[in-house]
Amino acid sequence: MDVNEVLETYSKKIQEEIGNPSEPNSDLSKVSKDYESFKKDMMPELSKYERRAKFLGSIITVRLSLKDEAKIRRQLEIAHLNATPGEVAGFAISSFIIFFVIGIFGSFGFWLINPTFPSFGSFPFLFLFLTLIAGFFLAYYFYSMPSRLAIKWKLKASSQMVPAILYTVIYMKHTSNLERAIEFVSLHVGNPLGLDLKKVLWDVETGRFSSVKDSLDHYLEFWRESNLEFIESFHLIESSLYEPDESRRIQILERALTVILDGVYEKMLRYTHNIKSPLTNVYMLGIVLPTLGLALLPLASTLLSGSLTWVHVFLIFNLIIPFFVFYLTSQILLSRPGGYGESSLVEQNPLYYKYASKKPYYIAFFICFPFLLLGLLPLMFGYTPIPTWLGIERDYPLSSFGLGFFGDGGIFDFRETESGIVGPFGFFALILSLLVPFSIALFFIISYSMRTKDLIKERDKTKILEKEFNSSLFTLGNRLGDGLPAEIAFSKVAESTKGQKTEEFFRIVSVNIQSMGMGIEEAIFNKNRGAIIYYPSELIATSMKILIESVKKGLKVAAQSLMSISDYVRNIYKIDDRLRDLLAEVISDMKSNMNFLAPLLAGIVVGLSAMITGILGQLKFLVDLGQGSSEVGSFGTIGGLVSLFDITKMIPPYFLQVAIGLYIIQIIFILTETLVVIDAGEDKLKKTYDTSRNMMKGIFLYLIIALISIISLSALARVALGGLGTVG
Repeated sequence: MDVNEVLETYSKKIQEEIGNPSEPNSDLSKVSKDYESFKKDMMPELSKYERRAKFLGSIITVRLSLKDEAKIRRQLEIAHLNATPGEVAGFAISSFIIFFVIGIFGSFGFWLINPTFPSFGSFPFLFLFLTLIAGFFLAYYFYSMPSRLAIKWKLKASSQMVPAILYTVIYMKHTSNLERAIEFVSLHVGNPLGLDLKKVLWDVETGRFSSVKDSLDHYLEFWRESNLEFIESFHLIESSLYEPDESRRIQILERALTVILDGVYEKMLRYTHNIKSPLTNVYMLGIVLPTLGLALLPLASTLLSGSLTWVHVFLIFNLIIPFFVFYLTSQILLSRPGGYGESSLVEQNPLYYKYASKKPYYIAFFICFPFLLLGLLPLMFGYTPIPTWLGIERDYPLSSFGLGFFGDGGIFDFRETESGIVGPFGFFALILSLLVPFSIALFFIISYSMRTKDLIKERDKTKILEKEFNSSLFTLGNRLGDGLPAEIAFSKVAESTKGQKTEEFFRIVSVNIQSMGMGIEEAIFNKNRGAIIYYPSELIATSMKILIESVKKGLKVAAQSLMSISDYVRNIYKIDDRLRDLLAEVISDMKSNMNFLAPLLAGIVVGLSAMITGILGQLKFLVDLGQGSSEVGSFGTIGGLVSLFDITKMIPPYFLQVAIGLYIIQIIFILTETLVVIDAGEDKLKKTYDTSRNMMKGIFLYLIIALISIISLSALARVALGGLGTVG
């Protein structure tokens, strides 16, 4: 054979061993195709923002300062957004102008149809002011969107850093090839970090960088400010390429994993200490003080002669305070370090179709809508012509329903004033108002629970399975180290793991090999009979991929790889448990505030409002009966007291309760998201599931306490005033 024949013969063998990146079925081709389509398939939220920013941002051209432009460009680059800083600013300003113009036309429209037109006093200045505030909020929201998306991307990607370093180290131990290692990790670590690593390879293919090392070093600069240990770990991995001594090379690779594990632990340790004070401020300023302030609103509204209305209550407690709490919690989340959190993607779960389905929303709506209608029944009777159409009265006395003990007014108790009907102030109307927050909360409880309960169960089973699989990997590594072929080692491990959940996995692999004549890879990853079908775990799949890759290098290499995975995963679990212990106190305090203290305080406040309304209503009734000369201590006559605290100028307890109930729902949403991000990073499945659970605990406690408080305090007020009518 001449030289050309030798080269041709062995080049074909080498090509079969490592694969040809130019072939359409090769892994590297798959990486390229994945990156080309990743934004369309994986990032729909970012694509929506890009499209809107490019469309509305082109309407108004905005020039930013060099500092702001550099800052936003950096955020856009991190968030993988194909937009310019000028388009982002133009989008924000355009949205403000559009919203404000709508507010102006709406205000003039309401003014024109008002019966008192053209009186300038009837112009809806409050509506115009609210649209102005909402416009500013939208402008701020869209202008700061790149920052939030960048943080969201970092949280998702950084939660996959430890597995990425782990898989790189394991692969580099038996194959000292950085390009192949990055390719392997990009296909198995999951998105979005996997997409970033695909981009590293893409930049080499397109000629932007001459080598994978240069492309990787450029990408790592993204994490210099937030995840320095991630950069240090990859630099150690790169340095192992130049180490001639094999044992020294292995030590460097193991050091790379130790660096990122220690770095993540130290940063989370500091974070748990730093967030205690901000979370206390959120609780005091966003929950305790507003809730206590609610107790003063009924009397304050009467003292201000009706200047404080239910509209202002909704504005303060359902818009301003939730936004304030959201802003405080978002600042806490922005300071969260990366590198720790839930790394699995819900999209990879076979039951993801249940999470993506809209059917639970329709079911929840049909269940909850009747309760909402019952809750709005007092408003329908008082402010709509429905009773006239049906030929019934707008109100009925409580005594006609056997509830005369709670007062002498009507079940809804609307009052006629010079400006029109006000109310409802009645006991029964307040009870019905509880159905409004109940129906809204029940909608989210039912829909969120239906979407996530099966997914959560499967993921919990997978986590238990992964912990068992860790020890089984060690056993499999020992069998391979003893010189058993991999095909026989699976059957031996299946016998030694009887009674465990992982027994069936190894049993299926063994049966596929012995009965079906499959190879190891086919026995595990066959689309119809592969064992991995019944165990949808990223850890198990990647471990088996590493096994298949390392077996090609020899049984001893495969044994070392599996035992290394087992040791490293065990260390990751230990650090994970320590971090959860550190976060346990903070998370427990927030859950207590959200599920117990806030609903408890709010429910008592609703009862106090009912009691104050009942007292003032009864005093007004006594005055109407001619008891106005009766003395009431140092206040003078009852009539003087009633004139001071006019019930018609008071915020109806109905509206106050609805505002408080909606406020509790908003707080549960905001604090649940904060808790999930602190504990598990950006995990939308856990966020949805925990929201349904916390909503069930918090809103039901609030409704029960509110109902008990309304009944007991109203009865107490009636007893206290029972003898007053006999005083003459």
